[in-house]
Amino acid sequence: MKTAVVLMAYGSPLNPEDVPAYFADIRGGRPVRPEAVEELTERYRRIGGASPLNEISERQRAALERELNVPVYIGMKHWTPRIAEAAELAIEHGADRVVGLVLAPHFSGMSIGGYRRQLEEALAGRAELIFIESWHDHMPYLELLADRVRGTDAHVVFTAHSLPERILADGDPYRDQLLETSRLIADRAQIDKWSFAFQSASATGEPWLGPDLLEELERLNDDGTKKILVAPVGFVADHLEILWDIDIEGREKAAELDLELDRIESLNDDPRFIRALAALVQQQAAQPVSAQ
Repeated sequence: MKTAVVLMAYGSPLNPEDVPAYFADIRGGRPVRPEAVEELTERYRRIGGASPLNEISERQRAALERELNVPVYIGMKHWTPRIAEAAELAIEHGADRVVGLVLAPHFSGMSIGGYRRQLEEALAGRAELIFIESWHDHMPYLELLADRVRGTDAHVVFTAHSLPERILADGDPYRDQLLETSRLIADRAQIDKWSFAFQSASATGEPWLGPDLLEELERLNDDGTKKILVAPVGFVADHLEILWDIDIEGREKAAELDLELDRIESLNDDPRFIRALAALVQQQAAQPVSAQ
């Protein structure tokens, strides 16, 4: 069999002018308030005009392709190139087995489930699909993050993107997987002072998973903690949720509370991270991945 990998990421607008179309894609045709578009656009302006996510995702793709020595195609959930485009390229180039890997370690039907549906629809049964639903306990990923926090004297706050609270009623494993990841990293790094918080919740009028990072900073301040290291374990690249929600909004809140706040370096295309992804693909495939 000839194997290819479809590597998937969320996607990001290339410039502030693209924000309305990007936001509309995320909303799936539901109305978008002009004020919400302007707020999002301003956030992109504050981080330099655009997110580096698309560029980093391409670097991750190229590095993973070199590591595996099989074709790797990048597909974005909400921007270009689309997941369907990546799948089509894989088929055009002769793949009869596709490994689907999302650049997000934790499963939720609301998030990872959407990637899977897009990829399945694009392949339309034309190739065998091996879809990696979760890698929240993948040892090389855990060890890399443990090295990022090992030895700190700060209180570590692990974070990830919040989702609507209603997912819990359906037995969604997202929150449990995040807490397990955090515990495993803390154990490996021998970190005693740590907690978990969500970030990046959207104003949709319904409850989202908490506590929010900003609320957690207030709680820690009330408890007398003054030095905090944020470890966004739910994200594997620098993008808006890192550069705005932590580096700007989080730091502004910390300054208001007179807290010292830092964050770990994002995984991006760190060679160790790329090797971790390659090992994941090889482990999850039914047989060793090779360029047959």
